[in-house]
Amino acid sequence: MAEENLICSFCNKSRKDVTKMIVGASKTSICNECVKLCVEILDEDNVKARKEKLYSGDKNILNPVLIKDHLDQYVIGQDNAKTVLSVAVANHYKRIVQPPIDFELEKSNVIILGATGAGKTLMARTIAKYLDVPFAIADATTLTESGYVGEDVENVVQKLYSNAEGDIEKTQRGIIFIDEIDKICRKGENTSLTRDVSGEGVQQGLLKIVEGTDCRVPPHGGRKHPDQAMIKINTDNILFIVGGAFTELVKVIKSKRSTGIGFGSELKVDDDTNYLQDVKPEDLIKYGLIPEFVGRFSMITAIDSLSEEQLVKILTEPKNALIKQTQYLFGLDNIQIEFTKDAKKAIAKKAKDLGTNARGLKNIVDSIVLPYQFDASEMRARGVNKIQITEAVVDKGADPVLLFKKTDAKKQQNK
Repeated sequence: MAEENLICSFCNKSRKDVTKMIVGASKTSICNECVKLCVEILDEDNVKARKEKLYSGDKNILNPVLIKDHLDQYVIGQDNAKTVLSVAVANHYKRIVQPPIDFELEKSNVIILGATGAGKTLMARTIAKYLDVPFAIADATTLTESGYVGEDVENVVQKLYSNAEGDIEKTQRGIIFIDEIDKICRKGENTSLTRDVSGEGVQQGLLKIVEGTDCRVPPHGGRKHPDQAMIKINTDNILFIVGGAFTELVKVIKSKRSTGIGFGSELKVDDDTNYLQDVKPEDLIKYGLIPEFVGRFSMITAIDSLSEEQLVKILTEPKNALIKQTQYLFGLDNIQIEFTKDAKKAIAKKAKDLGTNARGLKNIVDSIVLPYQFDASEMRARGVNKIQITEAVVDKGADPVLLFKKTDAKKQQNK
């Protein structure tokens, strides 16, 4: 049958009436418009399935133990933070799924303290993926009060709306993670008499959004202007998780503890992480977060600085471990890559020395393997079957050990 005579088996439109016609077995055809409609139907079914998974009342979905078990597959260490976050998330979505009749449950927003690259963002993103809810990340240092140069605080909600693909209902049950929250602390405990558009002003701007309000955001981001159509998003059921390094907070807590008397004054703490685990709301207020903002977060936890041993585990043990990813990419070129035990330790030590925690691991590994990824086709043509990364490669930039296929090795011996 000539192409111009094709008829869609679903809508009976002819080839000339549509952009594209796909011909299948038994001369059946489907047009691009029907394909699009089928995709939309399947998407609706997927959305329905996701909603049923979270909101069917299946207690297993919102079991903190199972949430933490899932986190354990991706996040090494941080047991206390994972426990706190799992309980907070479970309580938050139970509040939405099965709200009490005669009273209102408060939101379970969370503050996570601790060093950069130790897992704050990863934990929040992993939970959002587990629950299949939209997730957005914002950097507090880019935010300013509405009307000032910078990014409006309400844009954090717009990012969530965008990541939810314009689905308002999904947006209103999503998770927002705001990083670098310690960078918007005011300079003292007293209320500022001058306008602070990127510090205390941002905290004030975030108050209502975090607590729950109707906010109007531009559908495509950017600054608001009077003639622009707005999307109304209610934030009552959006979970907010904020994080920051709070590097100077340890000094605040140490100072407070040092003024104690009796047994409290004898308390000895091994490292700064243990001080952060003991943080109280008043410590955050003394540090520069305003009391109203701190009050919007019912749970506070801290993550530990990662040890070299934990960094080695991060390289290999999680489901999406960095070395697994690297091996997969080389495998697509039919080349195996192996990191010796000492090489892994050397990579972990480098990351620890740089103070970048897990975040620095990828940069270190990528810098090591990049030349061999670039030359993968040429190495495969030479018969290279396996690349072995040793401690010398990591520390001294030595060449890796190259292993060849047996047939190619015999050819080289014959030569």
